[in-house]
Amino acid sequence: MFNKKLAKFAAKSSNSKGRLYPEKMKDNRFEFERDRDRIIHSKAFRKLEYKTQVFIVHAGDSYRTRLTHSLEVAQIARGIARRIGLNEDLAEAIALAHDVGHTPFGHNGEYKLNELMQKYGGFEHNLQSFRILSELEKRYPDFNGLNLTFETLEGLVKHSSQYDNPNPMGMHLDFFELDKSPTLEAQLIDLADEIAYNNHDIDDGLESGLINFDDLYENVTLWREAVNKVKKFYGEIEKKILIFRAVSFLISKFIEDLVETTLDKIKKNKIETLEDVRNFKENLVQFSVDMQKKNKELKNFLYNNLYTHPQVMQMKIKAEKVIETLFYSIKKYPKLLPYEYYKNIDKYSLERVIADYIADMTDRSALLLYEKLK
Repeated sequence: MFNKKLAKFAAKSSNSKGRLYPEKMKDNRFEFERDRDRIIHSKAFRKLEYKTQVFIVHAGDSYRTRLTHSLEVAQIARGIARRIGLNEDLAEAIALAHDVGHTPFGHNGEYKLNELMQKYGGFEHNLQSFRILSELEKRYPDFNGLNLTFETLEGLVKHSSQYDNPNPMGMHLDFFELDKSPTLEAQLIDLADEIAYNNHDIDDGLESGLINFDDLYENVTLWREAVNKVKKFYGEIEKKILIFRAVSFLISKFIEDLVETTLDKIKKNKIETLEDVRNFKENLVQFSVDMQKKNKELKNFLYNNLYTHPQVMQMKIKAEKVIETLFYSIKKYPKLLPYEYYKNIDKYSLERVIADYIADMTDRSALLLYEKLK
């Protein structure tokens, strides 16, 4: 039985700290619902359809992209929020927004762009998501950005592992009370993200043939448990269907463990209000110790057998070459920038504008420009 009303420690739309710019609203949607809708209709969100998750977009039609990954994170986040009594709209909004600042070519593109930007403030995709949604998207006559609520933007800022830096990427973020924990809705995004990518990377890895089913079964306890449960539940079934059902069982196992562990932690630490959450100095949303151990085993397997597979490494090398060529070519010839970016050079610096432009590109547009320049 799921919670039918919000828990006392949930973030409530009516108690939101509000938006930077006052607005006269055209309808009576809840504030976090409105945030979610604005994110979905943003240009940056649509572009995720053509950005790499693990496999470069043109590698195959059925592999996850950054967009389908974000949708899976949102679905998992809503399920977790519902079971704990949290605000589903806020959890979904943060989940849908958390990757809109991602570069083309997945984390390989991000790491390379961060390397190139080290002398100019660095680059981090969660903070770029914040930058896009609070400044770079232009859809309103009276302000830049989407004017999202404090709580949604806080979820992006504090989703980053670098938010304890007082001025990352040239941003001043003290407004977000960096000494305080974010809402539980924001906290759950990290692990919803992890649940999504661990499981869809298994699925895509097996589909591509880069992961061997028998190796996975032998070396990963969670996968072996999931497969055995499916066989017990359905009997002998086609291998492809077995994989689909095992992934589904595994997602459920992750969610059940997280919900049980988090509710127990909330109870033991006598968390009753949102202020209690904000004043607690560590994340309340966690896996059990046993699940953390098994999850580490799974992540190590994926790293050794998928993320560092020769075919994936070839894509990494190509991605780094493309990002580096674009960065230095545009730095030498800034007029390569579209006017909407070029006009921002005096405001942000040439290097930051180049980073904004490259991060906004899809795999396809980056490769097209690279072919023209090389």
